[in-house]
Amino acid sequence: MATIAFHLLSAVGLRIGENHKRSLGSPSRRLSVSVTAFSSDQWRFPDHEQRSAKSFWDYLDAARDFIRPEHNSPSRWFSPLETKAPCHGSPLLLFLPGIDGNGLGLIRQHQKLGQMFDIWCLHIPPSNRSTFTDLVEMVETTVQSENQRSPGKPIYLVGESLGACIALAVAACNPQIDLVLILSNPATSFGNSSLQHLAPLVKVLPDQLDLAFPSVLSLIPGGPIKRMIAHWVRGLPENETAANIYQDLVTTSSFTSILADTFRRETLLWKLMLLDAAALFANAHLHLVQAQTLILSSGNDQILPSTCEGKRLRKKLPKCEVRSFKDNGHCLFLEDGIDLVSIIKATSFYRRGSHQDYISDYIPPTISEFNKCYGVNRLLEVIMGPVFLSTTEDGKMVRGLGGIPSEGPVLLVGNHMLLASDKISLPGQFVHERNINLRPLVHPMMFTRLKDGLLPDVSVYDTLRMMGSVPISATHLHNLLSAKSHILLFPGGIREALHRKGEEYKLMWPEKAEFVRAAAKFGAKIVPFCGVGEDDFLRVVVDYNDQIKVPIVKEVLKSVTAEGPVVR
Repeated sequence: MATIAFHLLSAVGLRIGENHKRSLGSPSRRLSVSVTAFSSDQWRFPDHEQRSAKSFWDYLDAARDFIRPEHNSPSRWFSPLETKAPCHGSPLLLFLPGIDGNGLGLIRQHQKLGQMFDIWCLHIPPSNRSTFTDLVEMVETTVQSENQRSPGKPIYLVGESLGACIALAVAACNPQIDLVLILSNPATSFGNSSLQHLAPLVKVLPDQLDLAFPSVLSLIPGGPIKRMIAHWVRGLPENETAANIYQDLVTTSSFTSILADTFRRETLLWKLMLLDAAALFANAHLHLVQAQTLILSSGNDQILPSTCEGKRLRKKLPKCEVRSFKDNGHCLFLEDGIDLVSIIKATSFYRRGSHQDYISDYIPPTISEFNKCYGVNRLLEVIMGPVFLSTTEDGKMVRGLGGIPSEGPVLLVGNHMLLASDKISLPGQFVHERNINLRPLVHPMMFTRLKDGLLPDVSVYDTLRMMGSVPISATHLHNLLSAKSHILLFPGGIREALHRKGEEYKLMWPEKAEFVRAAAKFGAKIVPFCGVGEDDFLRVVVDYNDQIKVPIVKEVLKSVTAEGPVVR
């Protein structure tokens, strides 16, 4: 039987398609758009990811074509995918734009999203004068139609600003439909923003603001001006810096021109009225929203108070999580470094059915995603200096993970060291050395909270979820074994990780090791391993038995325990 020893030696471009690819079922006019997608077998190679990435220039080029002069042009859906379809059973994703209305806000995300979703984007021409109710009814009609066509699949509504209000309204009016909401800087905070005071100024100074307002918008942090500043900070050579800044000045000029064409006086007044109506309706119906919701809040949003709004919505919505991006501006999805696919995967918000399947819905991290996750824990590994030793089938001990079977199902069973730092090192090392996606079975508190309190937010575990962690349960163990996965199990759980004085290296496993019976059922190889070293140089000075003797601390511990779900 193979074994593994784990030693710690030290301290702890989108373009308008010439051919219409397909027609989307919608009560309004349709527009066909194509982009180049890449196949699923390219997820592992960073060069493909880089070549497929769109830039802010692609957004500007496409936005020019989407500004139509027709009077009162109707809203319509368009698909940014070419003939290469997403994976089988992919759910529908409807993108609902902000006040710009062009529907191109996800242009930098289309190609990766296209591997996981069937994407439709809503285009609202600048000349369109649909009311908020009209837009909600249009999206609602599409949602109901697609739900009848594929009743077992969730429908994703990704909305930014105004689009977030539309998504909330549709969810409130259709609680019986399985919707997943991903909302970027929702305009539900319009009543607390400076935008609400803009309409009177537009009426008083219409000619001046026709040019001034787009110029102000072009300076929003997160726009072209942000990249200009970044070039100075990076300290590039003078000639390269000058070239980059010149390019950014051209980009800023083009952005301002597009904003000027998009937000003419009449259009701007209408959009502000639309935002006001949207915020009032959405806020009045928040109590009816039962959909699973993810709020993305920008900390440097100069248009809306998005940080405070994310916290407010977190308390109002029953199935809501928030992720904050403190250095980003209002147009989150157009900014460098923002990857919506990675966000969805790390927050465990991707599913193809009514319930999340941690086997079929799991998408392994790409090379760039792995490097980002691995980089977060790299400092800890440098401090800890872990050394991995394994035993091959012929009994030879080798350095590294060469003794681990390549084919699953494989169940690795070991002891938790103090503070469970082992769960951080092992998955990354398996990918780095053997290209094996190790699926750790972890405490459910890394996925959910029964109530808010003193425990850290679940967002701190996003990296572990990205790497494939699964809430521990008999059902999930059974499913992972049936899928021939490599599984990481610590039977001692959190009690073993938080052991007390005198319990160094003590196994706290349940009396009945049911995982053995489950592994035998599927013919899985059980690889026992031990982690040693940490308890040799760390000593527990104050443990649980000491803490509960202090009345205040005892009450705090009870409160913290009640925040997370219980395993056994």
